[in-house]
Amino acid sequence: MKAYDLVELAGRNLRESVLRNSLTTAGIAVGVASLVAMLSLGIGLQQLAGRHLEKSGLFDTVIVTSRRDFRGMDRENQSGTPPEQSPLLNEPARLQIERLPNVLEAFPDIRFITQLSYKDNPHMTMVAGLPFSSKNNDAFEGMQGNFFSSATADEAILQKSFAQELLNVKKPVGEEASVTELAKPLLGQELVMRYAERVPSNHAPDGGDPAVSGAAYSVVSHEQKLKIVGIADLDPESLRGPATHGRVFIPLELAENLHVMQPSDLRDSVRAFSSTPTYLSVSVRVKSPNLVQPVEDAVKKLGFNTFSILDATRSLRRFFAVLDLFLGIFGSLALAVASLGIVNTLVMAILERRREIGIMKAIGGSDSDIKKLFFVEAGAMGALGGVLGVALGWAIGRVINIGTNIYLQRQEFPPEQIWSVPWWLVVGAIGFAVIVSLVSGLYPAARAARLDPVQALRYE
Repeated sequence: MKAYDLVELAGRNLRESVLRNSLTTAGIAVGVASLVAMLSLGIGLQQLAGRHLEKSGLFDTVIVTSRRDFRGMDRENQSGTPPEQSPLLNEPARLQIERLPNVLEAFPDIRFITQLSYKDNPHMTMVAGLPFSSKNNDAFEGMQGNFFSSATADEAILQKSFAQELLNVKKPVGEEASVTELAKPLLGQELVMRYAERVPSNHAPDGGDPAVSGAAYSVVSHEQKLKIVGIADLDPESLRGPATHGRVFIPLELAENLHVMQPSDLRDSVRAFSSTPTYLSVSVRVKSPNLVQPVEDAVKKLGFNTFSILDATRSLRRFFAVLDLFLGIFGSLALAVASLGIVNTLVMAILERRREIGIMKAIGGSDSDIKKLFFVEAGAMGALGGVLGVALGWAIGRVINIGTNIYLQRQEFPPEQIWSVPWWLVVGAIGFAVIVSLVSGLYPAARAARLDPVQALRYE
């Protein structure tokens, strides 16, 4: 039998029992819709997590530290150069790292505990330098005010908790002041930062206030006025900084120009004074997360330790893989139930069309022709149910996404895209529906092919 004749005959048979075939097709559509809706939510959540981590600069960042800071703990380097002979993580080393292939920038970790005065009230806190490229950091999405106007501006961005401290805002347990509430009285106000600079003892400025003097260097106290330009709800360094995070952020270039005394200066105080700054760590931004490993390998060859968040996200990727697997399994259960409807529909069709099957066999129809006919009918119901199911699953995911965003907006959170239907999910869902339908048609097709034409013709 020709393919055209098979399709035409199958279509005619499907149209004869419209209600029963429509209900079977609707069952397949519901099964596919549940599969698409669940997987689209799983994929959307995975993409949401990836977007936020990528925007935070975590996936494309490598943290570089000196092996001298981990003496006795550097197991990786036991057979190589001793830690005390490893290179210093200083400004020349930072520039060398920045010139490596696929590196966008390498900036030092500059942070220090100091005193800031607001309306003549002193506050001790941690100040951290932020590169100007952090402007697109996810932590600043809900910030009140503006980012730094330039890379060297005398400006500061306050973390929410420090802003509350400046205003002496006290809330009951479980309640927090909003960023908007804190920003109104603080934006545009002035902070006075008192900090210590390490300079050669013979270069101490006249009229300075040397706090510590020695044969090599002096620590001189200075003041710097800062304008408050922003209040941030999140700490932009909270995921990649050391244990003590900044509560006040100033432009990194400004922090470098101030030559603030660093913890590394105290650590290296036994050595002769050097005008070249050394750093506890350097953050290296890479062109693409796919290039993080080659950059790590290149930095290690220079004699430094490295760490990237990609090493820590393997468990996260494994979690989403397991989540997608379970969502797919539960979504497929409805499709498995729908396959029973296909079997029932086709078995009933055999009983109703026994005489027709007997005539087809009597005029030369082979067993394979009968099987193909029932396979085409099953495949047609699967394909149509798959298409309708994908559309229904897309609509369900869309409604869930809209409802979630309404809830987020009521909670004063920005809207999110928690649902995604990629093209491969559409093709895969329709293909899966067709395969399930064809498998479900195996038994009815074999049963129809085994019919004795004589018995079938005598059947009334």
